[in-house]
Amino acid sequence: MSCDKDAETRHTLDCFRDRLKRLIQVEPLLDLLHFLEPDRKDRIKAKFREEGNISAATLLIDEIIHSKNCEQGWSRELVTALETVGCKHAAKYVLNSPPEPTEEAENDSCVRLIDLLQLTLVNMKTADVCAHCRVMGLLTQEDQENILKLIENQGNIGGARLLLKRLVKNEAGWFSKFLQALEDTEHHELVRELRGEPCNEDGEAHKSSPVTDKEFHQAATALCEHSVEVLEWCGLLVDYCDVFISCLDSHSDGTHSLIISLPSSEESKRDIVLRDYQMEVARPALEEKNIIICLPTGSGKTRVAVYITKEHLEKRKQMGQPGKVVVLVNKVPLVEQHYKAEFGRFLKHQYSVERVSGASQLKISFPQIIEQNDIIICTAQILENSLAKAKNGDEDGIKLSQFTLMVIDECHHTKKGGVYNHIMIRYLKQKHQNQLLKKQEKSPVPLPQILGLTASPGVGGAMSQQRAEEHILQICANLDAFTIKTKTFEEEEAKTPFKRIARAEERKEDPFGDVIKKIMDEIHEHADLKPLCEPGIQNYEQWVVQKEQNAAKEENQKVRVCAEHLRQYNEALHQSNTIRMSDAFRFLDKYHNEELKTKSIADEEGTVTITDTERFLFTLFKDNKAKLQELMGKPQYENNSLAQLKTNILKEFSTRERARGIIFTRTRLSAIALCQWIQENPKFDEVGVSASYLIGGGDQSVVKPMTAAEQKDVLNKFRDGQINLLIATTVAEEGLDIAECNFVIRYCLVTNEIAMIQARGRGRAEDSSYTLVAEAGSGVAERESVNEYREKMMSKAIAKVCKMNRADYEKKIREFQMQAIMEEKVKIKKKQQKGMMKEPPSKISLSCRQCSVFVCSGEDIEKIENMHHVNVTTQFSKLITVRENASLQERLLDYETNGVIACKNCGQQWGSMMLYKSIECPCLHIKNFVVTYGSKKKTFSKWSELPIKFPAFDYTQHADLLVEDSGEEEDMETD
Repeated sequence: MSCDKDAETRHTLDCFRDRLKRLIQVEPLLDLLHFLEPDRKDRIKAKFREEGNISAATLLIDEIIHSKNCEQGWSRELVTALETVGCKHAAKYVLNSPPEPTEEAENDSCVRLIDLLQLTLVNMKTADVCAHCRVMGLLTQEDQENILKLIENQGNIGGARLLLKRLVKNEAGWFSKFLQALEDTEHHELVRELRGEPCNEDGEAHKSSPVTDKEFHQAATALCEHSVEVLEWCGLLVDYCDVFISCLDSHSDGTHSLIISLPSSEESKRDIVLRDYQMEVARPALEEKNIIICLPTGSGKTRVAVYITKEHLEKRKQMGQPGKVVVLVNKVPLVEQHYKAEFGRFLKHQYSVERVSGASQLKISFPQIIEQNDIIICTAQILENSLAKAKNGDEDGIKLSQFTLMVIDECHHTKKGGVYNHIMIRYLKQKHQNQLLKKQEKSPVPLPQILGLTASPGVGGAMSQQRAEEHILQICANLDAFTIKTKTFEEEEAKTPFKRIARAEERKEDPFGDVIKKIMDEIHEHADLKPLCEPGIQNYEQWVVQKEQNAAKEENQKVRVCAEHLRQYNEALHQSNTIRMSDAFRFLDKYHNEELKTKSIADEEGTVTITDTERFLFTLFKDNKAKLQELMGKPQYENNSLAQLKTNILKEFSTRERARGIIFTRTRLSAIALCQWIQENPKFDEVGVSASYLIGGGDQSVVKPMTAAEQKDVLNKFRDGQINLLIATTVAEEGLDIAECNFVIRYCLVTNEIAMIQARGRGRAEDSSYTLVAEAGSGVAERESVNEYREKMMSKAIAKVCKMNRADYEKKIREFQMQAIMEEKVKIKKKQQKGMMKEPPSKISLSCRQCSVFVCSGEDIEKIENMHHVNVTTQFSKLITVRENASLQERLLDYETNGVIACKNCGQQWGSMMLYKSIECPCLHIKNFVVTYGSKKKTFSKWSELPIKFPAFDYTQHADLLVEDSGEEEDMETD
């Protein structure tokens, strides 16, 4: 019987040879294979030394298969040995019980992803990850010892490479454990990278300019005499491109018949002409079914939504039923864009159309706006806030039943935690309740038809085709979609930009960076800090941020302030690797000057205290300042990525008659610096480059944000041709209607597959190009390959879902929806329990994050409009100094920001001074404090994270006190 088993194992080894040679760890395995003769082992070991593990594994398999002298029962010994050295995946194959094909395919995808992202992953804290993997059973004791030995001899990266090689030899299921190990060791950025999670920045839309009848007919005449290209260049027919193309499609007897058939300017606004593919994807929605429309950027998704909206309202009017449509967007600028360019433009002559956002200055309430208009375009958060009010019995609330159609733009954001998802959970719960009402023979509550729009739903970080399909099904379930409609068509494929990857050579010398690293090493030594990875990368920043938070809680001001300075130096290293050394220097110089300024603010009681550590840090920068200035003036040391970018820009503007492009970059700082670099370089001026930057409006960084008006002005100039090159952050990637470009460059920037597709979609001209500029060895190009891989998975997944059996599709959708409803119930229960546990304000106290001085008790804090936390006590006013706000905010409702409040002792910023209905209110930002909560000290980034219920600001009481004080002053003057 044993002989039969051995013969069967030989056959299995032969069948799975290709798979096994990649899964077997030869060196530790040989020590446990007693059935192999010593000379055979020596041959295999020699092969291992000369050609590596795979060649040695191939020889091992051959030796076993062809050996005639193996003792009986050797196959059992082989399996035991494989399991002992951690090759359990290989052991399953030897036992002829391989994983299911879907499981195997998923595992292969995980292995491929690790391979593609290896350049990023090798920067992990290898020793920490190794220890966690050992505990989880992903590594043997010998593996751990070998990895730690390699770290000692060859450094962190060498150990990381061995760890990754060893991980992928585990049986299926190892990937999720590895992600957990990364989470546990605080590699959150790496986990997000592996899961393919997105991130975006707000932006602003362009304004559509009206076209007169005279201009329209002049342009039409030009069409007969010249060509469509001339018209598009003139810009006279931008608003009528779709009308002309549709007419061209339907008329074959020349351009003169086209002119006869052209509508007047007013008529063209009334008639929405869809192309065949647009009508095809719209059809189920016209039959009143909930659908998702997935079409590439620039293919007219919004125009289809306008057409569906018009048909929906007309149909309900004919049936004598009221119709009301809400169009939801996830960014404030998109409200105005959809109103001016689409819904308002085509429908306001027939229906009342209104837009509402946080930037609106409307004098009536949201429920009144809903009541008085047919079509309402608003941010999703405004609708969610009003739905929540209705649930709490507030008269100012509204219900979903008031709408008959809900259009959700960029609907791929309908996922856990998102505002779209909160709205749709309300919808799904009511739908479920309606089913119960029907069984009880009661009237169900009416719900709106749902129309989702997206260019790319993504794959949700899926590692396999099956998971990608589940992600698409999950999106469909979240939107209660009857189907997802998409179309692959030759016309749009022809518009897909030509793609290239421009790799810059790695920097041979970086003396500027070396000086910064030397400064950082001195700071490490001063604060007794031992970083777990090289400075200049994301992992280092995560480490140093954690150190700063821990030091703040421990009141270790030496480490805290050192960590803060290290973070700035790390940012400067990143800048010198992507933009100019001079930009990195200016960033550091500005930071130190502003810090020194806060330490030198004189007031009536003297100056702010400066510590020995701060004096050491300021002196350290001062001592190295001249050297940095000297090096930044030597162009031979600049990073090669910038030179590669210059080559690409010059090529685009030299080879195109009319170049118009966008460069996407990671940070606001780099967008501004790149714009300055282009404007200062005469070479760009010679080829006609006119550049401007476009960044977001949120005030969350050291860079002054762009106002909505500034964004609009830049986009208008870009559309009109005054600007032909935009340098933008991710603000321009998604949703915003930007004039057609013929080239797009992503500069040292890769996020996920959704962002890649959105950015690429900005290049809509016929001969457009999409270029990724990346330094060799940076891992950026490899991550782009991962995105391309995921994009193909997404397309296949959508096609598969579209072809699913109707019964199977509906069963899956129901399962996902019931799961979502149950998860929401659990979440609400936990939230209620947390609410019940809310402590009184007296339970906490605040101290300065920098100098640890006591600031106030929680009893001194009040809330304005359930949002702003203020302290208007006399005691608090004695602790602060008020400085000018560099980026004064525009007036918002009843309050405005007047200045910055800071600690009188150390200069640490504490928040801002608000003027609320003529009362000055110091507004506290919790991130600037350490919170003593019971016996523990904690740091928070948001007030919402703190389970304390603060009282509402009593305006009348404080106003009365101010009046009394002013009255006393007047009496004194009279006396």
